Amino acid sequence: MQYSIGVEYGLHCLVYLIDIPPDATIGIKELAAFQGISETYLSKVFGKLTKAGIVSSVPGVKGGYKLAKPPGEITFWDVVEAVEGTSPVFQCKNIKDNTFLCRDEDFRACSVASPCVINRTMLEAEESMRNMLRNKTLTWLNEELDRVLTPQSRKETREYFESANKS
Repeated sequence: MQYSIGVEYGLHCLVYLIDIPPDATIGIKELAAFQGISETYLSKVFGKLTKAGIVSSVPGVKGGYKLAKPPGEITFWDVVEAVEGTSPVFQCKNIKDNTFLCRDEDFRACSVASPCVINRTMLEAEESMRNMLRNKTLTWLNEELDRVLTPQSRKETREYFESANKS
């Protein structure tokens, strides 16, 4: 299992909503055009982000999306969970209950007596990943982009969305 491209689309596009004025929004059309991605698919992603309370939708000709809460309160995990759902990546099928010993009525208790160590280990690993993603916020992402991208590219990105917002 891997995360869908929707997680990447969501995170990339959410960072553009950080610097817009409080009364402004950015439309799906502008976000999709800037990223060179499918407007239809991005719209579905933003529907999930809206439902999760990460963004709010403003209807109308000048409508669009804006962050529903401060960027420091939106984590990477929030986005993953909104786009992908809450099911664990590893889905234990308890095949240990099908082992030779568990087929015998005298040993039937073996499945009840012993938890699946593999499932427990996989769930612990997933929890570690979730905790790491919970510690990365949109504020952190924005600061990292300031560090790794040129000031000119950051300026041009902001100008692109400012001019799109005025049209």
